[in-house]
Amino acid sequence: MTVTAVHKDSEKLTLTLDAEFDASPEQVWNLWADPRKLERWWGPPSYPATFTAHDFRVGGRSEYYMTGPEGPTPFLGYWQILDLDPPRSIRIEDGFVTDGSPNDLPGPGGMNVTILPIDGGRTRMTIENVFPDQAAMEQLLAMGQEEGLTQAIGQIDAILAEDATPAGAR
Repeated sequence: MTVTAVHKDSEKLTLTLDAEFDASPEQVWNLWADPRKLERWWGPPSYPATFTAHDFRVGGRSEYYMTGPEGPTPFLGYWQILDLDPPRSIRIEDGFVTDGSPNDLPGPGGMNVTILPIDGGRTRMTIENVFPDQAAMEQLLAMGQEEGLTQAIGQIDAILAEDATPAGAR
C-alpha cells in the first residue's frame, strides 16, 4: 500500500495522511486535475465518487456524489478551489450539501494537499484534512474518514501503472 503515515491531531483539528508513489509530481497532480482519474480513486472501493462538476482552477468548484452498496448517498460533496500551485499544492474548502434539505453532516472544512519529489524518482503526497471544530472531527472520524481515505489512496498505484504502460500494450 502507498500510505506511509496517518496522524490525527485533535488540538490542531487535523487528519494528515502521507503516501508515496513511483511517479513524478506531474503524474500525481494529474490524479487531481483529471476528473475521470479522480473518480477512480476518490472514495474507498465500496463508495466510489462520481464527479458531476470539476472546475479545477482557483475559484472553481467541484461537486461529486458517492455510491455505496445501497445506491447513491443522499448528500453531495463539494470542493471550492482556494489555491493551486501546479504540481506542488492544492488548497480546498470541502463540505457536504443535500439538495435543499438540511443534513447532519459537519460544515465546511479544509483540505491541503502537497505533492513533492523525493529520492529515487518517487513522489510524496500529503493530504491534510482540517476540521471546522472538535465535534466535526469526531463525527467524520466515526463515519470512517480515516479508513476511507486510506483505502482510496490505495487505489492510486493501479492508475499510475496504467499511465506508465504504453497505449498499445494495454
